[in-house]
Amino acid sequence: MRRARMTKAAALLLAGSLALAACASDEEGGSGGDAGSDGPKIGLAFDTGGEGDRSFNDSAVAGVEAAIKEHGGEVAKLSPNNDNSNRADLLTQLADDGYDPIIAVGFAYSDVIGEVAEQYPDITFAQVDGSVEDAGSPDNLTGLLFAEEEGSFLAGVAAALKTETDHVGFVGGVETPLIQKFQAGFEAGVEAVNPAIRIDSQYISPAGDFSGFNDPARGKIVAEGMYDAGADIVYHAAGGSGIGVFQAAAESEGRAIGVDSDQFQTVEDPALQAVIMTSMLKRVDNAVEQFIGEFVEGNVAGGENEVFNLESEGVGLSESGGFIDDIQGDLDTYRQQIVDGEVDVPTTP
Repeated sequence: MRRARMTKAAALLLAGSLALAACASDEEGGSGGDAGSDGPKIGLAFDTGGEGDRSFNDSAVAGVEAAIKEHGGEVAKLSPNNDNSNRADLLTQLADDGYDPIIAVGFAYSDVIGEVAEQYPDITFAQVDGSVEDAGSPDNLTGLLFAEEEGSFLAGVAAALKTETDHVGFVGGVETPLIQKFQAGFEAGVEAVNPAIRIDSQYISPAGDFSGFNDPARGKIVAEGMYDAGADIVYHAAGGSGIGVFQAAAESEGRAIGVDSDQFQTVEDPALQAVIMTSMLKRVDNAVEQFIGEFVEGNVAGGENEVFNLESEGVGLSESGGFIDDIQGDLDTYRQQIVDGEVDVPTTP
C-alpha cells in the first residue's frame, strides 16, 4: 500500500460550466463540461445525491476544480439515477466520450468499476472510497481511501468534552462497512474521554438501500429521536441527509457535528450554521486534486491504493465558528497519540 500523501487545501470556488453535447438523461443528473482547451478531460461520476450535496460529492468537485485551475482541462459530471442502477453506464459513457482520467465517487462503484476499467485498459480510473482489491485489482485503477475512523475518533472526543447531558448520538446514512468506520471511531473517541457517556447510534437505511444518503426528512426524524431522548450532540455521516440532522439540532436547541466538508461554511441558513460545532473533514478534495496532478505528471502507478489519514492531514476536524477552540489542547493530544500509534482506533463498532 502506498505511503499516504497530501497536497495543499483545495480551492472551494467552482468554475462555470458549459453544457456538453452528449448529455445524460434527466434521471442521470445531466452532464456538464468546464471549459479548458488544454489539460486533461476529466470524467466525474457522482455518488448518491450528486452535485450540490454540500458534503461528499461537492468536495470531489472542489478537488477537480482546483486541479483544473492549476493544470487546465475540462470536466464532465454525471449522477446516478434514482435506484443507482446505471453506475456502470455512467463510467462507460465517460470512457466512450474520451474522458481520461475518470473518477468515481463512492464505494458503491466497487461492483462495476473493475469490469469497466478492464474494458478500457488505456484509460486511467480512480475511485474515492473504493479499494482496487474490491474491484478485482485492475492495473489502471487507483483507490483513494481515508482513515475515517481516525477523524471520527476526534469528533467523539470533541462530543464527549462538550456534552452537558452525558448523552450523544451518531446518525449513519447507510449501514455499510464504510460508514461503520465513522461510527466505530466516534464511539471509541467518546469512550476514551468518558466511558459513562451514553451513545445512541442509528442508521437511516439498511445496507443496499442508498436512499439514506439523500433523505433529509428521514435524517431529521432519526436525529429528533436522539435529541428527544436526551442527547445534546449528534454526529452524522449521512451525506445529503445531514441537513435534516442540523434542522433537528436547531429545533431541539442541541448541537451537531458535520462530515466530509466544513459544513459550517457550506450551509446557507444561519440557524443551522449556529448548531454545527465542528465537522469531521474527509479531504476528498485534496485526494482528487492530488490524483489529477499525478495523472498530468504521468506519475499514476495504477493498481494501488492511496490512503489519507490523520498523519497526512487527510482527515481531521474543522475549527470554523470557534466552538472547539477551548478544547484544542485535548484534541491535539489525542491526535498525536493516534499518529504515534499509542491509540489504536477500531474500524468496526
